[in-house]
Formats: sequence, structure tokens, C-alpha cells
Amino acid sequence: MGAGNLDRVTRPIALLGPTATGKSDLALDLAEELARRAPGAEVVNADAMQLYRGMDVGTAKLPPEHRRGVPHHLLDVLEVTDTATVAAYQRDARAAVDAIRERGRVPLVVGGSGLYVQAVLDDLDFPGTDPALRARLDAELTEVGAPAMHARLAARDPDAAQTILASNGRRIVRALEVVELTGRPFAASLPRPGTPRHDAVLVGLDRDTTRLDERIAQRVDGMLAGGLVEEVRRLAGRGLREGVTASRAVGYREVLDHLDGAIDLDEARRRTVVATRRLVRRQRSWFRRDARVHWLDADAPDLVRAVLALVD
Repeated sequence: MGAGNLDRVTRPIALLGPTATGKSDLALDLAEELARRAPGAEVVNADAMQLYRGMDVGTAKLPPEHRRGVPHHLLDVLEVTDTATVAAYQRDARAAVDAIRERGRVPLVVGGSGLYVQAVLDDLDFPGTDPALRARLDAELTEVGAPAMHARLAARDPDAAQTILASNGRRIVRALEVVELTGRPFAASLPRPGTPRHDAVLVGLDRDTTRLDERIAQRVDGMLAGGLVEEVRRLAGRGLREGVTASRAVGYREVLDHLDGAIDLDEARRRTVVATRRLVRRQRSWFRRDARVHWLDADAPDLVRAVLALVD
């Protein structure tokens, strides 16, 4: 087989879209079908919170025994006290995709973190970070609070302040950091869709909103029944509260509030459902703006065949 044909056979497939649409299960079904046809496939995780060791129940991470023997990459690579960065993920995920293709197999990039998917598939450069500067800004955030930091951002970069909530301390700090590092407005440093790195096929899964809302509520109930509170309690002992990224994961921050006595478990459940629905809206907004995505109804029959029809 020539190099050009091999490149086409191993072209990456991205399975993306809102949470609770069934991307992980479809990835396994697709990998099994590709194995029957040859050359086989491997999954590259593109869910930011599944990078964390121990964050299993609340992220719907497939346990190893449920992965049907399909290799998975970029799962369980960070401690909850580590800060996830798109730049680090980009480096590691690109290396995984390239290695899978070199083995003559198909990379399946699977997840709902829009910027992470794009970081793998497109040529994007991300503004750097300065640990000392970030630590200073984080300390100031703790001292004066997010609204005061937002006012500072408004003075330095009014356009950025208009697009970032005054309560979103993490994003305010990042915007201030980029402005100080680059001397440019935050928006000028944000990555835009670039030249594709691969001849990838982008497949979006979605469901009717009412049906997806029902699945979200069922999913949250299943997580609580499956030990989410115990998982969060265990991770709190490993520093979850201090984790800049992990502590803000949907479900985890609500259960932390419950464990701290701020809310009861019913309220933690309600807030988790609401936050997940908000996440779905953000995911849809992100992915729908990419004209390359082929959208499929997650409730449609024979999704594997529909995906392969887009690939062939």
C-alpha cells in the first residue's frame, strides 16, 4: 500500500459533541468494526477532566475492563492538584495521534472539550504561561476577589472584560496573564481555527434537547448512586480543593460544597444537573460553528455505518 493510501486509511476520526450523547460507546463500536476490517483503531481522550487520575465516576470515564481491549490514550495522566493546560495536552495528544498512525491504525479523538479537539486537529499556537506571574495573580485573586480582578481587566482590556463573567476568576487571571505576557489584548491571543494538520473526519453526536435533558438527569442520578460522593471525599483528601482545574469540574464542585456543609445532597444534585445543561449549551455553541463537523442523531440506528460512510 502506498504512503498516500496509508495516510487515507489511517486518517483520524473525531467523535465530538455535547456530554451524555454516547461518544465513548460509539468509539468502542467503531473501533471493533475497524478491527474487523483492518487496520484497527485506538482512542485519544479529548475530555479535559478525564485527564485526572481518580476522577472516574463524575466524568463517566470508562473503566479499563469496559474498554473492550481498545487502547486508550491521555486518560489518568494528571493528579487533581495539577493544572491542565491545552498546550501540554496538545503536545501529548498530537504525539499519540502520530504514533497511532505510524502503527497503521486509526486515531479516534473522542471528547467534548472543544478547544482540546481543535488543538489536536488544527495548527494552533497557544500563548505561553509564566508560573511566577500566574502565582502572583492567583494570590491577588484570593486576596481581593474576582470582581476586583475583573475591574482591573476592564481597565487593561475592555473587550476581554465584556466576554468574561466577573465571577470567573480562573479565566480573568488567564486573561490578565496573557495581556501582561504578550502586551496584546487577550482576544488577539486566542487561537482561531487554523490549517488542519490531518485529513480528519469530524463527526458530531447530538440529541433532541428534551431527550438529552432527561439523559443528563439520569446520568447524574447514576453517578450519585455509583459513588460520586465517596469519590469526591477521597479526592478531597488528595488535594482536590486546591486543584485549580479539577476542583471546578461539574459535579465535583457541587459535591465539595455538600461535603463542606454549604448545601444538602439534593441541592448538589440539582446544581449538577443545571450546570451540566449549561455545559451542553456551551459545547453546542463551540462545535456548531465548525462547518467541517458532520452531525448525526445519537438516537439513530447503526451509527457505526453512518460514520464509516463519511470516512469511505
